[in-house]
Amino acid sequence: MELPKPEKEAAVQEVREKLSKSQAVVLADYRGLNVSALTELRRKLGDAGIEFKIVKNTLTRIASKEIGLGELERYLEGPTAIAFAPGDPVAPAKIISEFAREHREIGIKGGALQGRVIGPDDVRSLAELPSREVMLARVAATMAAPISGLARALAGTVRNLAYAIDAVRRQEEGEGAPA
Repeated sequence: MELPKPEKEAAVQEVREKLSKSQAVVLADYRGLNVSALTELRRKLGDAGIEFKIVKNTLTRIASKEIGLGELERYLEGPTAIAFAPGDPVAPAKIISEFAREHREIGIKGGALQGRVIGPDDVRSLAELPSREVMLARVAATMAAPISGLARALAGTVRNLAYAIDAVRRQEEGEGAPA
């Protein structure tokens, strides 16, 4: 079924907008997945704020070329579903990779990460990265470590000073007291 020209243009514009607003995009081959499995995957991705959409390859080719992602074309063979992630760039790769462990029918074709086309191996590597929250927590802990070390060192110095002052006070009280 051929779409009328205005509908094609609107569909291309929609894909172009989704591609350009996404931090990451994962292309997947969904052949062999039944409706309930596809619905489960959509729900998991949706819970993470990721839209999973089946788009015609020709429309995706046009849209991707228009925004400088023409290299995506090599991954647009056969049935293709696209996960659009406007937020966490690791999330779609992680969710689809985890889903693929249970459902061998789904395959990762490739994708794009912050305006750069990546292959299926890169998507799998991306899936192995910790989540954004974990990475931020690690950065915060790394930044806090020197500060907490300094605080402990200063507290030790103040504590030692307090002990020294107390020792001097005791010594003076002991010397100043009649025998």
